Amino acid sequence: MLVGAYYGFDATYILVLIGVIICMAASAKVNSTFQKYARVHSASGMTGAQAADKLLRSNGIYDVRIEHISGNLTDHYDPKNKVLRLSDATYGSSSVAAVGVAAHECGHAIQHAKGYAPLQIRSNIVPIANIGSKLSWPLILLGVILSWNHTLITIGIVLFSFAVLFQLVTLPVEFDASKRAVRLLGENGILYGQEVDQTKKVLQAAALTYVAGAASSILQLLRLILLFGRRGGND
Repeated sequence: MLVGAYYGFDATYILVLIGVIICMAASAKVNSTFQKYARVHSASGMTGAQAADKLLRSNGIYDVRIEHISGNLTDHYDPKNKVLRLSDATYGSSSVAAVGVAAHECGHAIQHAKGYAPLQIRSNIVPIANIGSKLSWPLILLGVILSWNHTLITIGIVLFSFAVLFQLVTLPVEFDASKRAVRLLGENGILYGQEVDQTKKVLQAAALTYVAGAASSILQLLRLILLFGRRGGND
């Protein structure tokens, strides 16, 4: 019998539900915080793209392109192609929220240029993390179908754990990028006084989404271990 599976109810689903609630709360927080400070325009009047250009150049980075992409908060830094992509809400906006997000992505570009160790570790585990994300559940389900083949199930759980590891390694990378962003915005005179604190709130809210994602993945991994570990012990 599966852990907590009584009368068709699997008690381990509670772990999944907790993870979903955490992620929804974090997403709501970052959206509300960004929208709040997206209405506050910076005194410098610099847009996200202009701020990003100034920050990259002030750190001696001239080989990173800045591109405009569609979407809302789809901003990211592409280390492979050395491209900093800013979304509709960031690229042409002069709000403290937009400038903060742009600076955060610059933080990743600076990490890349300086060989920041956690970023290098994350980049190295991307291939296996991607494999884990794609193959873990198919292997687990196949193992269940094939009369609870524990070898396949175990391999699936191990692959899923690499995806969890990727999210854990992502945390220090994101926190460091935000820390760099806040400091550089003040040092380069892009934001002033209270504006820096407001941007910090936006980036702190954004960081919660990564924490929530990691927590949700850990809960899912715990569920898999409880679910299939107990089943294996009863065979």
